[in-house]
Amino acid sequence: MKNTLLCLIIVLAAFGCKKRDVPHFTIFRVVKSDTASKLTVNIGGRLSQADLLNIAAKIKADSSALNNLQLCYILPGHNDKNTGPDNFYAIAKYPGASVTTMQDTLKDPDGTVIRLNIKGLSAQEAKHLLELDPKEIQGKNILGKFIDDNNQTLIVPFTEVNDPKKEVYIIEFDHTGKVVSATVPMRENKDGVEKLIVTHRGDYCTLKDSVLTQYSIDDLGLPYNSIKSGI
Repeated sequence: MKNTLLCLIIVLAAFGCKKRDVPHFTIFRVVKSDTASKLTVNIGGRLSQADLLNIAAKIKADSSALNNLQLCYILPGHNDKNTGPDNFYAIAKYPGASVTTMQDTLKDPDGTVIRLNIKGLSAQEAKHLLELDPKEIQGKNILGKFIDDNNQTLIVPFTEVNDPKKEVYIIEFDHTGKVVSATVPMRENKDGVEKLIVTHRGDYCTLKDSVLTQYSIDDLGLPYNSIKSGI
């Protein structure tokens, strides 16, 4: 009987010590102030709520000295210095005990209250957009497929296969494959950087290393969005 009980305790302990499945991540930037600690966390792709919570719990456990922890998850190719309001895939915050409310029902795997706002599209939603093949882009030389999480659209720059000038076209689709915008940008090459000017006022984008970076003429050369193809 004693041996049976001992075996049961060992089995239960093994389950309790089961290694948590934490997706790969890296901490890119840490900004500390008197009131909070903000970490930019690079993730390899669009993750589920459970995966994001596992990462949060791991970081919190390893960063007990940081107060009021805030985690900003960022996808590959995105830039955390963009001026746009929704550059992060998700934001997780550990509220202090004094500010938690009855609405704070979400907890991380360690049982700690956490607030999580997933701002980007899910992996399933992104896959649907990336698999769109409307007639407008069939047979074209596609330069990349970029998901705009802010507008929940697919941006596709392309050239015509037999066009000697290689004129660039940029077309944007909603989740049904309907065209929501179509542009023939003016090309401008300055200091080795090719700008694709998409508005009359001078807003532009660049396309380099499979990253589409968007700029507003009002932002003094800082991008408001950056997107990696196929993510």
